[in-house]
This record gives sequence, structure tokens and C-alpha cells, in this order.
Amino acid sequence: MKISDIETYLVGNPWKNWLFVKMTTDEGIYGIGEGSLGHLSKTVETAIHEMKPFIMGLDVFQTELLVGRLSRHVYADGGQIKMCAISALEIACWDAIGKAVNQPIYNLLGGVCQQRIRAYANGWYRCPRSPEAFADAARQALKLGYTALKFDPFGSGWRTLSRREEDLSIQIVAAVRAAVGPEIDLAVEAHSRFSVSNAIRIGKRLEPYCPAWFEEPVPHSNIQAIIEVARHLEVPIATGESFSSKQQIAELLRYGEIDIINFEPLHMGGILASRKVADMVDAHYGVVIPHAAQGPVCTMACVQIDVCTPNAWLQEVFDDFNEPWERELVTNPPIVVNGFIEAPQGPGLGMDLVLEEVLRHPYHEGLDVSLFEKDWHLRRSEQKRALAATSRRSSHVKVKRDHTGNGNTLSRRRKHRRIQPAKRD
Repeated sequence: MKISDIETYLVGNPWKNWLFVKMTTDEGIYGIGEGSLGHLSKTVETAIHEMKPFIMGLDVFQTELLVGRLSRHVYADGGQIKMCAISALEIACWDAIGKAVNQPIYNLLGGVCQQRIRAYANGWYRCPRSPEAFADAARQALKLGYTALKFDPFGSGWRTLSRREEDLSIQIVAAVRAAVGPEIDLAVEAHSRFSVSNAIRIGKRLEPYCPAWFEEPVPHSNIQAIIEVARHLEVPIATGESFSSKQQIAELLRYGEIDIINFEPLHMGGILASRKVADMVDAHYGVVIPHAAQGPVCTMACVQIDVCTPNAWLQEVFDDFNEPWERELVTNPPIVVNGFIEAPQGPGLGMDLVLEEVLRHPYHEGLDVSLFEKDWHLRRSEQKRALAATSRRSSHVKVKRDHTGNGNTLSRRRKHRRIQPAKRD
């Protein structure tokens, strides 16, 4: 069953563009995958097509060979971009393999360790940045059945916060804890915002609210920095989503300070590589909480990993808080019921792309989310919509002026170019 064709589909929305892959074999069986990478999904799409010649004609069952060939033969580091491209193809291979043998992927990687995985909600706080608004949004998330929530209360902070901003951030955490009670797991996300000293001070202020973990308080590129933070806090630290190799996770684990790893399967090389990393974490008595801030195919790949992984603790879920049409992109999207996602039952991933819906949402230029801009958590602010509307009106006025012959700077510019003498050598 050899790879005969690879197609890619970019799906646009205001938050981030999703990249899906369809890999077809010479027997007609196909698999789907995902390689989304926020603002760089189109770049990943290009990487897939540039690497495609290395794997055309390869037996789809040879996933290790595929990952190894693309990792070595494409002689460039590439980081997350390269790994997202490889992972999209690897996931599509496993989906096709599962369809060929009529088994879900988890049955091909050790079988069922847990029939369902507890989900934690993310993206639920598209609200004003105030303690009252966050508390109300948390209550609404609990009504959907979630028993664990993650959120970033720190606004657009970078390296440090003013005293006023830091106090507001802690007040938001306190309000959410008061709203949901002591039994709900709360994780505080920091998106690599802080210096070591600020991360330690803020982490200590979080301790009275018993977070399940404090996530990525400092950038991932200096492992010693996050180890230093972990050594000073009673709050558990979680990290790993930004790593793009198992070697980075191995280095992190050897210090024995961090045992909650939220690897991103799209950065690790796909499903099998992620399962191996989870086993490495298990050897250090740690747990994994796969990162899933992408589209529905990535979420389902994470669930396949969770089901066959004994030390999978929680699964991140954005899907309930994304664009309402997201669930129409696939058949059998992952559904959270009473705080859990059940093991999918179909062969392969257990879902398929609905191409008619995929094609209704073309690539979105100028994404609205930057984690270091004010009100980023709203994903698409009213201010940006107003600016876009103003820009469209300005363009309309310019076109009208051009049509009336007034202020036709474009025509004059072109005429000016035509009369310029040619340059001599």
C-alpha cells in the first residue's frame, strides 16, 4: 500500500489557520493528518510539498522510515515548521493503516489503557479582562461538563508586569477559584512571558489558589531557566509544548524537577513519536497532558495517544470554544461528555474530512491573535473589526476617486514608469 498522492487544505479562521493533509495510496485507501502551526501554517504546507518527493511510493506502513527519512534527508533543522510537516504526514499514515486493518490507531500502539480521558477546557475566557468576567466565564465552562480549566490571566505581559497588572492577574485567579470551588482543577498558563525572578514571584503568589500546574512561565529555549523556577515553587510546573525533539524533553527530565509534560504531537513527529515520549516521561514517574490548540484532527490524534498511554492525565480541548463551524469540518469530531472524551471506535483516527465544508473556509490573511497584544484572548477584537471596516471604506473611496479621474495616482505612477530611460550597463 504505497503513497501515491498528497493533498493539502488550508482552513482559515480569525484565530489561526489550520492545515489538513490527505494522503492517498495506490490501493485507494487514504488517511488524513494535520500540520497546523498558527501564523505559519502556509509555511508548513510549503514544506510538505517540498518534502513530498522523499516519500512518494513509500509503503504507508513504514512510519518510522518516513519520519527518519524526512528528518535526516531534509538536511536542515527546521524546528516546529519541519516537525509539523512530518507529523501531518505521519498521522495520515496511521489513519490509512488503521483503515486498512479495520482498527483504531490506539489498538496498533498497545491497546486500551483507559476507555476515556478527562478533558480540560481552554479558550473559554473570551471576555473582558476582569475578575468578575473571568469568574462568570468559568461558571459557563463548568456547565459544559468540564472539571478542569486552563487560562492565561496575565494580559499582554512580557518579562515583567507592573504592580497593578500583576495584582489584577492574581485577582483574576482568585476570582476563578472562588467561582468554581476547590474540587475543580485550575491550570494557569503563562505563555513563556516572564523572566526567572518574575516567574518565581508570581508563582509564589499563585500558591494559595492551588493550581494543578503553572504552565510555561519562562521561554522554553533555556531549560535551566525553567528548572530554576520549578526549584523555588510549590506549584507544579508544566512545559514541553514548544519543544520540537525528544532530546529536549530528555534533557528536561534529567533534572527531576518537572514531571508534567504537555508535548505537542505535531512538534514531536506525530503519533508514534509522542507515544515514545510519553513512555520516557513515565520512566521518570511523570504524566503527560498532550497539547491540542490546533484543529479537530490534531485533537483526535491526541485522544488516540491518550487512550493507549497509561500516564496520560488530561487532554486539552479548545474545540468547544472555537468557531461554531469547526465541528462541520470532520465527521465524528471529539465530544466532551461529563468532562471526558470516550475512546473513538472507528478505524484509523475514527474521523474524516468533510471537504465541502473545508473548502468553504479559505486561508485567512492577517490573523487577529498575538499573545503580546492587548485583549489577545478575545481572538478577534471589536477594535480590529472596526479598523478593517474603516480600511475597506477608505479603499472604496479611493476606487471611486480613480473612476472619476480625480487623484488617480496609480495611473500617473504607471505613466511615470513608462517614460523612465532604460538603465545602461
